[in-house]
Amino acid sequence: MSEKRDLLAIGHTAFDYIIQVGEFPDPNSSTAIEKMKNLHGGAAANVAVVGSRLGLNTSLVSAVGGDFAGSEYQLVLNKLGIDTADMIVVEEDTTPTAFVLTNSNDDQISYFYWGAAKNFKNSEVPLKSIMKTKAIHLATGDPQFNRKCGEVAREQEKLISFDPGQDLYMYSPQELKEVVGLCNILFGNHFEIDRIKNTLGMSLKEIMENGPEIVVKTYGSQGSTIYTPEKIKIDATKSVVQDPTGAGDSYRAGFITAYLDDNDLEYCGRFASAVASFIIEAEGCQTNVPDYDMVKSRMEGKKV
Repeated sequence: MSEKRDLLAIGHTAFDYIIQVGEFPDPNSSTAIEKMKNLHGGAAANVAVVGSRLGLNTSLVSAVGGDFAGSEYQLVLNKLGIDTADMIVVEEDTTPTAFVLTNSNDDQISYFYWGAAKNFKNSEVPLKSIMKTKAIHLATGDPQFNRKCGEVAREQEKLISFDPGQDLYMYSPQELKEVVGLCNILFGNHFEIDRIKNTLGMSLKEIMENGPEIVVKTYGSQGSTIYTPEKIKIDATKSVVQDPTGAGDSYRAGFITAYLDDNDLEYCGRFASAVASFIIEAEGCQTNVPDYDMVKSRMEGKKV
């Protein structure tokens, strides 16, 4: 594995608890849990894991607790060869944890415990990891830390992609403007891109004139659109959906992988869509991660 990493993902690594209940309890009452799984997640870690399986050399910077050392999750990252040398370890706290509850109507309620990730804002920029990579992906995480990392990455002339995801609400208009202005590629689902436009008071054209050259807007089963500023429509790759969780992160990892291979943007979108189609076929963000050849076969219409 080369010393120069291809992709550095910055943001959350989390323990995910996927919980199924018959119905959500009323206040001051309880309900029985019918099924529960402890899985691996966190947007930055999802991108790093999927990117690694697709053949990228990946690095990961997250804030984790003392409970992460020796965990099954850490062993998986090590086995994949993901560089975690600059991980922020807060021994006295716990690793971020997500609790996703689904009822019999497929409604969901999610809770996210930041834990050690509260220490992002006081942490040093991972300069060594940034220096030895080609691309930086700023995922869910602390706005101030993402901005600082983005500024250093811009100074080092790195490719920067940004996906605030579920943490978009944490960004002030000024913080959001600054980080969007630093990135080359802006990812978001259609709700998030619209919220970014509203928060900044800008049209998509104005956002691109002041920051990213590429905006990727995803629509779940309805596919995605790539703005360059011309519009490229990408169909979703057909698949049997078991759990959509993690589809967005895997799409981003696939897109970046294809982009770093100098493919055209339509190919990047089709490749990303094919990657995501594997993730949604199993419960959990990292349960059914394909390798590069599997993705290529599915793109060619072969059964995988």
